[in-house]
Amino acid sequence: MYIHVGEDLNIRAKDIIAILDKGCVNSSHLVEEFLEQHKEKLVNLSKNPFKSVVITYDKVYLSPISSGTLKKRSNYKEMQEF
Repeated sequence: MYIHVGEDLNIRAKDIIAILDKGCVNSSHLVEEFLEQHKEKLVNLSKNPFKSVVITYDKVYLSPISSGTLKKRSNYKEMQEF
């Protein structure tokens, strides 16, 4: 199954390690430090302020889509694995 995380990007669901809400990022010093350490892997998909952070094995994406919406998309049964 693939999940649309913003722009024209779909990520395989099994490659996603975590989806963090923007509030979590703003309130946690550890998450800010993690993002700073992985700056070279950071991909900003949002033209406006991001709403969530999607962490995969290879990259860290700043997504314009809220974490709640991404969670709902991951639960769709009719999405197929390609």
